[in-house]
Amino acid sequence: MSNKETSMTAIGFIGLGNMGFPMACRLKEAGHEVRCFDVNTGSMERAHDAGLQPRASVQEAVAGAEVVITMLPSGRHVLEVLGAEALPFAPGAFVIDCSTIDVESCAAFHATLGERGLVTLDAPVSGGVGGAAAGTLTFMVGGTEAAFARALELLRVMGKNIIHAGAPGAGQAAKICNNMLAGISMLAVSEALHLAKRLGLDPKKFFEIASTSSGQCWALTSYAPEPGLVPAAPANRGYEGGFASELMLKDLRLAEQAAVASHSPALLGAAAASVYAMHCAAGKGRLDFSSIIQMLGAAQPARI
Repeated sequence: MSNKETSMTAIGFIGLGNMGFPMACRLKEAGHEVRCFDVNTGSMERAHDAGLQPRASVQEAVAGAEVVITMLPSGRHVLEVLGAEALPFAPGAFVIDCSTIDVESCAAFHATLGERGLVTLDAPVSGGVGGAAAGTLTFMVGGTEAAFARALELLRVMGKNIIHAGAPGAGQAAKICNNMLAGISMLAVSEALHLAKRLGLDPKKFFEIASTSSGQCWALTSYAPEPGLVPAAPANRGYEGGFASELMLKDLRLAEQAAVASHSPALLGAAAASVYAMHCAAGKGRLDFSSIIQMLGAAQPARI
């Protein structure tokens, strides 16, 4: 990018899903030329309507781009897309992977592209679709200090909190640990709210108490799974939008893999993964992860 962060930069953006599309739009609105590709035809049509520059292939999106950004479903997809020998990266191109992937694939991403003389960062995000649209995402960035400095202004177009987590791979490590914590917390909040109702407590009264007591946490005060407690929470929209339960399950499984590989106990993380697996198997995978409260069963009249 050299010194072009505040002027127009040619960006190849691969992956226009729920998160990638609004991120690409933020870059376009900031004056950058966003050449994009997605295997989904509907996503490409939406990109065209938004004023982005759809390309017919990954190769065409990458060709001549100073920066390449990916937002893909898994490590396998990242390596398949970016590891292709024939991919026409511009000399010295800067590649930023914003996907949430496993630690091993992240290491392979850095190594494979590094061998081609490309500068790389792993920069997974937190903040959901709303944060992507508003440009308020948190970026957890892994890479060299020089690479982080080079990307900072561009990442600020899409996010509010840009944190250099450490060396290559540190961004993915931070994201996996963060989402394991979020999944465990949401399950704990759901169990507490469900129990409170079974014991005859008004959910709003319990929320008022817990949100100002030792039980206070983000999953409760910012994203409560019970409708009517936090106006902006997906619980008030039938759990539509937000962060899908199937994505939370994916991240919890990534955390399990990392825990096994690093010989680190993650008992609650494994338990949360099991519950989310049942939730997704019941057909609720597309609902926001706060819908896990539905796994606890319909409330029954309290017997005290």
